[in-house]
Amino acid sequence: MQTLYSLERMGGDLPVSESDKILMQKIEQSRSLLIHLLKSIIAVCQYAETDAFNKSSKHLPTTDDLNVNTKIAGNEIIWNMIENNSFQEACNCFHTDSRMNKEVIKTIYNKLILTENYKEYIEIGDREKRTERKILEFIFNELMLVNDDFIQHIEELYINWDDDGEMIQSIVMNYLSKARNFAFNDFLAQEKQQFAFDLLHTVLDKSDFALELIKPKLKNWDAERIASLDLIILQMGVCEFLYFETIPTRVTINEYIDLAKSYSTEQSGQFVNGLLDNIHKELTAQQKISKKVYKDSTL
Repeated sequence: MQTLYSLERMGGDLPVSESDKILMQKIEQSRSLLIHLLKSIIAVCQYAETDAFNKSSKHLPTTDDLNVNTKIAGNEIIWNMIENNSFQEACNCFHTDSRMNKEVIKTIYNKLILTENYKEYIEIGDREKRTERKILEFIFNELMLVNDDFIQHIEELYINWDDDGEMIQSIVMNYLSKARNFAFNDFLAQEKQQFAFDLLHTVLDKSDFALELIKPKLKNWDAERIASLDLIILQMGVCEFLYFETIPTRVTINEYIDLAKSYSTEQSGQFVNGLLDNIHKELTAQQKISKKVYKDSTL
């Protein structure tokens, strides 16, 4: 949707290679944001070693200065990331290390060590997976995402934060909960990426035909007066109806209603719902929609 909107704003017919390039750039922006958030969690944890070094290097260190607990720096989940070659490659590719705000990381760490969650964590002798995960989730949700300076830093670096932030936060939480090997160079599963490109190509190729189905349903609406994003969403929906046989029509309608509500005008959700439902009924009556039905499916 974002790629189609960008192409429309650019105007003119661009070659497929250019549209693919724009879509790939958007996917890479999301991957870069994911890597930055994960690297920030690592940086907060590893600051314990910096803190220990700085305090022990004082001219007259106290007993506390010489006994800073660095357990969090050895958190097994963050070391799984650090030792993951694809994660390191991604960090190098996006220059993530140089884009860290060290002062914000220090501030978050200093807040962390004052919390009861942290004190309970360092008092536990072993490295139980649930405990390792919980402290990282706490850092991410309760310290990073609520820190205005951190969010401002992210917004300055990533123009896609408003659009992709919620999705990327879910991926971060999913990664922490599973704590498994993750192919960071394969941010989007191959089949999902292929679907994205197939949908893009289909909408570009069938745009005029889709509009022929949409315009008669506009009644007193002038297509030129309708939000351009609504028309893009409608075209995508029509293309999924006709050319993507594995996607149930109800799923298509619900997804595009949500997109319209999130990205277009206040009335767009209801507008898209009515139009897609109308077009769906017409195409069904004409037996032009063919969908695969899977056993035990409720859709």
